[in-house]
Amino acid sequence: MDVSAKVSVYFDDPFWVGLYEREEDGHLTVCRIVFGAEPKDYEVYAYLLANWGRLRFSPPVSIEARLVTKANPKRMQRAVQRQLSSPAAGTKAQQAMKLAQESCKEARKTRRKSLEEAEKERRFALHIQKKKQKHKGR
Repeated sequence: MDVSAKVSVYFDDPFWVGLYEREEDGHLTVCRIVFGAEPKDYEVYAYLLANWGRLRFSPPVSIEARLVTKANPKRMQRAVQRQLSSPAAGTKAQQAMKLAQESCKEARKTRRKSLEEAEKERRFALHIQKKKQKHKGR
């Protein structure tokens, strides 16, 4: 008897939704859980423990038997890191705020770079002026 389970939480406007997939003996059942605000990991786990009996799973759908191989732990760890580093979906307001923040950051970087370049040119001009002043009397 082979059993595997997977919970995915994603933003489906305007709510956060959890998708619980359970694979058992070549059959797949799915349950959709609607959360209000973005749930933390421990909140999802607590919800599953508390409401396990009330979850409504879809009728079982047969799936072809997959060849189960033991995954390389490093490859599995990289896959998990890739999933975690992908941009998390947020509300439209949060996305707009992030976009504004990034544009301000770029503007700051360009302004700072131009100021540093101007300062560098001013110092060089001063250096040349002092150099000429020293040799003026010859």
